[in-house]
Amino acid sequence: MQSQSIYERIELLIKNKGITKKSFCEQLKISTGNFGDWKRGKSTPGTHKLIEIAAYFDVSLDWLLTGKERYAQTVNEQSSPYFFELMGQLNCQDEVLSEREKDFIKEYIEFSVYRKSRQQGSNR
Repeated sequence: MQSQSIYERIELLIKNKGITKKSFCEQLKISTGNFGDWKRGKSTPGTHKLIEIAAYFDVSLDWLLTGKERYAQTVNEQSSPYFFELMGQLNCQDEVLSEREKDFIKEYIEFSVYRKSRQQGSNR
């Protein structure tokens, strides 16, 4: 069985939404030439257009690109010892953080958010 192409998945979404290909192209500002190239396999939508298409049809990028959904793994808290005990360290799970430790964590979170925003800015 041959897997679906991105174009075929887009075509299916258009059909399921009950709109015409022309209407779809107009709404997302896609030229009919580009759309035709996608159909013939000469090109595929760029990253920004894929994001727009996924948002327009309310589907995941994973599904749009691969035809498969990717599900987040669930992390379950356990009462078993963390890896600290295996290395002879204390399990600090029940310890209260000092103000200095809390400030450090807050600063690190702010730095992480800043770094992520900078990375997203450079990817545009």
